[in-house]
Amino acid sequence: MTKSAMITICGRPNVGKSTLTNALVGEKIAIVSDKPQTTRNRITAIVEHGTTQFVLMDTPGFHKPRTRLGDYMVNIVKESVADVDLVLLLVEPVAAVGPQEEALLTRLRETHAPAVLVINKIDTIEKTRLLEVMALYSAAYDFDAIIPISAKTGEGVADLLDEMEKFAVEGPHLFPDDMITDQPERQICAELVREKLLQCLDKEIPHGTAVEVTRFSERDNGIIDLEVTIYCEKDSHKGIIIGKKGAMIKRIGELARKDIEEFMGTKVYLQTWIKVKENWRDSTVLLRNFGFKNE
Repeated sequence: MTKSAMITICGRPNVGKSTLTNALVGEKIAIVSDKPQTTRNRITAIVEHGTTQFVLMDTPGFHKPRTRLGDYMVNIVKESVADVDLVLLLVEPVAAVGPQEEALLTRLRETHAPAVLVINKIDTIEKTRLLEVMALYSAAYDFDAIIPISAKTGEGVADLLDEMEKFAVEGPHLFPDDMITDQPERQICAELVREKLLQCLDKEIPHGTAVEVTRFSERDNGIIDLEVTIYCEKDSHKGIIIGKKGAMIKRIGELARKDIEEFMGTKVYLQTWIKVKENWRDSTVLLRNFGFKNE
């Protein structure tokens, strides 16, 4: 008998939600970086576990928004915690419930969704310190289970999968068995370029960028021609993205092309353009154009 479960992964920025998603899928479908707010949209990932299909929703980091884009990201998280079979609340191994966690716990109380606390990054602390973290969160909320893991090393991930299995319901799978995400290839390619912007650029500049695929075509021999436009908010930012004699944009393009080729399984010709759209993160029209639409 086949089973399935809709599962939301939520938590503060940089807690490892996308790293966990990639670890569960076994492939890179969500971009990761050491900067907050890397994930902007809800990403759906499909994981096969025996006869069970898990449909994972990797959400943006829950934070205090400063722009309309931030408002959109927070609303995505709030919506994703409702009407699911299970919520995985990811936290760091720190014996303190921060404002982001408290806000998410409040949302869990409102939705009455089953919830498992996932303490990530246990490879960074002494295991004896976990007891204090577990006791603190046990007092804060009645979790169905508490699972310590390291999404980076894989420790505890098998235990987490076994726990997730308990919340699956009998019925047909929601997606084809060979599918790992519902993201279009164009969107994944755009996100891989944005990941390199986050990795290569400092401070606020990468957070003010958006990436749009303007051409995606496949030749008869399988080679993909890809053109992307990188939008930034200031002319000065455009200059930094281009770099001295084009060195920075060349580096970003080379790193992105390598990952895109690995994902697509074929050779890719990547061409990048850079345009300035001032304050696009506070423009409802531009946010819609870039695909940030509340359904």
